[in-house]
Amino acid sequence: MIGWILLGTVILFLMWVIITYNNLISLRNNVQNAWKQIDVQLKRRHDLIPNLVSAVKGAMEFEQDTLEKVISARAKAVSSVGAQEKAGAENMLTQTLGKLFAVMENYPDLKSNVNIMQLQEELTSTENKISFSRQLFNDLVANYRIRQEVFPNTIIASVFSGFRKEEYFEASAADRTVPIVDTSIRKSHTC
Repeated sequence: MIGWILLGTVILFLMWVIITYNNLISLRNNVQNAWKQIDVQLKRRHDLIPNLVSAVKGAMEFEQDTLEKVISARAKAVSSVGAQEKAGAENMLTQTLGKLFAVMENYPDLKSNVNIMQLQEELTSTENKISFSRQLFNDLVANYRIRQEVFPNTIIASVFSGFRKEEYFEASAADRTVPIVDTSIRKSHTC
């Protein structure tokens, strides 16, 4: 009788180990899939940027510094590896694109060019998709990390290799700063 109880306990323990292991595998694969979805959107973004730069280059001849910064930021983003490095490079690219869009506002010819507006709209749409993908990725990372860290799952995660702690896709320090808006009205005095 005691043998059957011991055997039942061992079987239940093994079933628990298998179920916990499979759940961790499933969560890890979901995190990896979410990262690949971000990567797909980033690739689309990287493909659109040279087209936009080429389209505005002639009209923005005095803004070559801005265009060079966009091209440089894109190159860094394309060559970056790992979640943290890629996040930093992509945040820098987002900032330089924002500056490019702001400078483009000073050129009425660009605002009336259908191709440029279409490229800008595609980039904006892609940015939104990237944002949603990052949110999903971070949600899945949170779920995965919780499952890894709660007791007794932490035992399984530490015994079996391959369950490393995933990093969140974080905003850069510059993205966290609150912009200062000057709403004061200044009167100009003419003499």
